[in-house]
Amino acid sequence: MSDDTAGMKITVSHDGPYIVRGAVPLFRGEIVVNEAGESVAWRELERIPTGDTYALCRCGQSSNKPLCDGSHFAIGFDGTEVAERATFAEQAVCTTGPGLKLLDARKLCAEARFCDRAGGLWNLINRCDEPETLVLVEEEAGLCPSGRYVTCDAETLMPHEPHFEPSIWLIEDPQLGVSGAIWVRGGIPIESADGTPYEVRNRVTLCRCGASKNKPFCDGSHIAVGFQGR
Repeated sequence: MSDDTAGMKITVSHDGPYIVRGAVPLFRGEIVVNEAGESVAWRELERIPTGDTYALCRCGQSSNKPLCDGSHFAIGFDGTEVAERATFAEQAVCTTGPGLKLLDARKLCAEARFCDRAGGLWNLINRCDEPETLVLVEEEAGLCPSGRYVTCDAETLMPHEPHFEPSIWLIEDPQLGVSGAIWVRGGIPIESADGTPYEVRNRVTLCRCGASKNKPFCDGSHIAVGFQGR
């Protein structure tokens, strides 16, 4: 744990909310698209006032979103955590391009679609000897909120990660008209309901619609269910 995240922790409660400790800043932000409808950037919308400790809804039914109001009890929410406990490196498939490797842990995808631009990140990696393409590859991978994609130097294997101040963003997806995942940024530790820590990663997306089949992580199900988180 870095000095920046000292005292910060997110705990997945049993069939209940995410308990956030350590005065983690909470924001709402949205996916920005270009004229072609491709995801290209993030826009901060607002900072949401919180206390040092707060509970974020993960069943999707709270009438006080994003905070928990106990609705998980009323609906009998099943929040069983089924995600793999393997590390990112153990889950990821590696594609090697000129001077660069692309690691892809497909199960972590939150369907933010930054990887689709200009023919797709999986194709662009093979042309990263072209300076403009290399910039685009690094940009698309770094914009991925879940950290599904990570680029690293082909020789040193040093990962190329964007810098984030520790914070939580609630993702809005105006192009599709839905609310997306809880985006945990900057290496904040996440602990399972059974007390087991998940691997600390710079970018993590947690489910907040209640429908993910990869709980506690987002799998894009908010799109299929038309989740509205505001």
